Amino acid sequence: MFGIKRVVIGDGERGLLYKNRRFERVLVPGLYRMWDAFGVLEVRTFDIARPEFTGKDGDVQIERLGAELDDSFLLADVGVGEVGLVSKNGKLEDVLAPGIRKLYWKGLVTVTVEKAPLGENLQVPEAVAKRLRQLGVLEVVAQAVPVPAESAGLLFIDGKLVRKLEPGAYAFWSFQKNVSAEVIELRVQSVEVSGQELLTKDKVSLRVNLAASIRVSDPVAVRTKVAKYGDYLYRELQYGLRKAVSAKTLDELLGDKASLDGDIFAYVRGRVSDLGIEVLGVGVKDVILPGEMKEILNSVVQAEKAAQANIIRRREETNATRSALNTAKLIEDNPILMRLKELEALEKVTEKIDKLTVFGGLDGVLNQLVKLR
Repeated sequence: MFGIKRVVIGDGERGLLYKNRRFERVLVPGLYRMWDAFGVLEVRTFDIARPEFTGKDGDVQIERLGAELDDSFLLADVGVGEVGLVSKNGKLEDVLAPGIRKLYWKGLVTVTVEKAPLGENLQVPEAVAKRLRQLGVLEVVAQAVPVPAESAGLLFIDGKLVRKLEPGAYAFWSFQKNVSAEVIELRVQSVEVSGQELLTKDKVSLRVNLAASIRVSDPVAVRTKVAKYGDYLYRELQYGLRKAVSAKTLDELLGDKASLDGDIFAYVRGRVSDLGIEVLGVGVKDVILPGEMKEILNSVVQAEKAAQANIIRRREETNATRSALNTAKLIEDNPILMRLKELEALEKVTEKIDKLTVFGGLDGVLNQLVKLR
């Protein structure tokens, strides 16, 4: 009929009726016939299977409906110090930032909003963080901080260190304040200082490679007392190495590397102990000499070894001569011993003779074959 406006609202829908662009009322499922001869009525239809109210005039609905608002809507009014946890049909689905006011349609989906205080430490409850992680929105509303084993976490809020974190998984709301975290490893670490060109006390140029083992003993001190502890430690190892090498001659360095290690260790430990760094050990890996210096040292070593070999050879010759002299004196004073020596000599001779003809029996062998005068 002319002038009659026919409106149908389905079971999964709700309608908002406007007259002259002003909100009038909520339309529940049903068939409506309204007089609209001048075209001043407008009906906006919403699918309540998605309960979030998507209209741009939510505040108008709140003001105009007043006490009747609860008949059609759930009002989520989150305070400035709170976070709204939105659950649909009992499952956490969304997070509302502090100070948010939002409408949800009542009907097909049961929506509840739990308000959780941000608190001083801003930590997200573990169960909530797990659910938000599953939804893929945890990093949007919170700062996730995984702290591995043998590590320590440091939590900063607005640039201020507020808490040390033990190994585990943490999340902190990122609303209102600037939240950041840093993870510091507590396991033993190796630091290499390679290719250092240095001069010894006797002005010999050489290249040294150094290795050190360290671990962080106080993560708070190592983060707050020095900007980059790795760079600082590397420089102190360089300074300690240069100081130790310049105080020793080349012979001292090559003869006692352990004392060099000890000097560097004592220097570095004293420089970093107050910074939360524990030096476990320092060792010189390589001492590399220039080519001409290698040749000189090789010549010196060869001369020393040759002299040692000559001394040993002379000593052995002297011992052999002394032994022969003592044997001769014993033979001179003992005829039987002399005869035994003759027989030994005869035995050695006969080993090299193919045939031997003997006249006069055994006495001929003993008395005529070998005579020593």
